Amino acid sequence: MTSPLRLGIAGLGTVGAGVLRILQEHPEMLAARAGREITVTAVSARSRGKDRGVALDGYAWEDDAVALARRDDVDVLVELIGGDEGPAKDAVEAALAAGKDVVTANKALLAIHGQALAETAEAAGRVIRFEAAVAGGIPVVKALTEGLAGNEIARVMGVMNGTCNYILTRMEEAGLTYDEAFAEADGLGFLEADPTLDVGGIDAGHKLALLSAIAFGTKVDFEGVELEGIGAVTIEDIRQAADMGYRIKLLGVAQLTGRGLEQRMSPCLVPATSPLGQLQGGTNMVVLEGDAVGQIVLRGAGAGAGPTASAVMADVLDLARGLRLPVFGQPAAGLVAARAARAAIPAPYYLRLALTDKPGALARVAGVLGEAGISIHRMRQYEHGGGTAPVLIVTHRTTRGALEEAFAALPGTRVVQGEPVAIRIEEV
Repeated sequence: MTSPLRLGIAGLGTVGAGVLRILQEHPEMLAARAGREITVTAVSARSRGKDRGVALDGYAWEDDAVALARRDDVDVLVELIGGDEGPAKDAVEAALAAGKDVVTANKALLAIHGQALAETAEAAGRVIRFEAAVAGGIPVVKALTEGLAGNEIARVMGVMNGTCNYILTRMEEAGLTYDEAFAEADGLGFLEADPTLDVGGIDAGHKLALLSAIAFGTKVDFEGVELEGIGAVTIEDIRQAADMGYRIKLLGVAQLTGRGLEQRMSPCLVPATSPLGQLQGGTNMVVLEGDAVGQIVLRGAGAGAGPTASAVMADVLDLARGLRLPVFGQPAAGLVAARAARAAIPAPYYLRLALTDKPGALARVAGVLGEAGISIHRMRQYEHGGGTAPVLIVTHRTTRGALEEAFAALPGTRVVQGEPVAIRIEEV
């Protein structure tokens, strides 16, 4: 009879408790699907006495996650601590050194140290699985490494942070300002302890870097991700984008071009009728484009105890079944370091400017745009007062470089007040 697969779980927060709940509620189902029993021999967390809503009876306790990783009765370390340094990194390294496989939900750890950890694991014949690190319960890592393995991937795109999508959705639905929607999300417990990880695009940027490595066969390069959060998006932008048939999303896009690997996480306008435009609340969506399959859209819960624990258990079951793949879909030693490239593919842009309310102001702005090679597709001017006229412009396809050239020249017109806003319109 096949011996049980023995887990050591480091981190008993929301996700860790969710994993234990699945294991406790469905042991026979999991054993039948895995072909062997899956057990937990030991756990570790910061506080032993905390009520987590699941029984810890029968599990050995370790105060130190590294000690847990080194136990002889643990086959797989399930790392759910979080963070790119400290106990999480130490425990994963200890597990690999002790000849154990690792399942993790730690996007930050892999985005920063993924290449080195992958090389260490594969040199030792070990496996690191991380489905839960990207888009919660959506099986996007498995889709890229397995289901779409026969495709050359053209583009990876998606909404990968449910908190940001919730904030933007609430701004549109309820007419809330950014600060009001932020406070509501915080009150519901949606934000990380450091909110900039969410609203600054960092959390989603970690996920994009991991998907890029799998999709394009490159080393993980989080530093190459262009990051822009949602803090500058105003309720006026939300309303005016909707008025023109668009919605604003924090959108990640990665594609490999002749110039290098473009990775950007930034607010974008998408058509309101598109799958991304219709995505509401805290839901995530990832769009994968392959040369053979075309476009694949994956949608689902991007966070939470159940969805993330579901992804963790999918990885555990694959290990129990004997499925062993390179960390990023192909041997880490063969991954190349792609040149980081800024997005240069032309696209239309939404521009918001505040102009001095006097004759000829708009003509001066149009002249500056024209000199930079930017043509205007459509324009709207809204009610104004106090000597300032808010103007919205949708350009034809142009580049960020052309916009920067135009913006540098705008102060010379002496009719633009404050900083202009430019948001890319993504064609999806």
